[in-house]
Amino acid sequence: MAISSLYGLIGFPLGHSFSKKYFTEKFQSLGLSKSHAYEQFPIASIDEFPGLLAQHKSTLKGLNVTIPYKQLVMPFLSEIDSAAKKIGAVNTIKILPSGHTIGYNSDYWGFKNTLTSWTALSYFKSKKALVLGQGGAAKAIIVALEDLGIPVIKVSRVASYDAISYEEIPSIISEIGLIVNTTPLGMFPNIDTSPPLPYAALNEQHFLYDAVYNPLETLFLKKGIAARVGGTHTGIDMLIGQADKAWEIWKS
Repeated sequence: MAISSLYGLIGFPLGHSFSKKYFTEKFQSLGLSKSHAYEQFPIASIDEFPGLLAQHKSTLKGLNVTIPYKQLVMPFLSEIDSAAKKIGAVNTIKILPSGHTIGYNSDYWGFKNTLTSWTALSYFKSKKALVLGQGGAAKAIIVALEDLGIPVIKVSRVASYDAISYEEIPSIISEIGLIVNTTPLGMFPNIDTSPPLPYAALNEQHFLYDAVYNPLETLFLKKGIAARVGGTHTGIDMLIGQADKAWEIWKS
């Protein structure tokens, strides 16, 4: 049987992605492997996106989007879901038979669901959260935190009107309960990197969440554990959660 339903991931580079393995196994478990497939599409420029759609016009049903295209892909889409529009980033695209493309954000659900199921939530919910990074994942995470009533302080390499710099963190660290890393620092193969935080100032009131999932225990989390923080959370559950939400969107 020929593949009639093709799904895939766009981004660049894609060496760190787990999506192909995850969805291939999902299709096998659902008895769909003869008609459904998932491929990686490492496009070097977002300008290659329309050509990719045209090349697989008859079979492509959905795409995941990763670094660096979660925001750049938006102008290329026919429609953007209201939640994704609020977040300002797309990580899931549904492709209708007509070629109409709809952008969604499943990162929001992946993060929010893991946070609400984390037993540590009650310990840091009343404090502020630091979100490291300004990319598409950060935007989804910030909206999820705000929807949970947790005040957010954005952190970037350079301070701006709505974000502080890393150099400013020591002066507010006592106000912080949760620190979320959405940067690629620590991601394979650069596993010896970590966000420039005042790790020595961390203690049991601080909880660390890393959106990076490869490796599971990043240097960021290791440094937090060494500082005896209250708890840490890896990125794998968020990853699985957003993938399951993407599948729900595609088959709806």
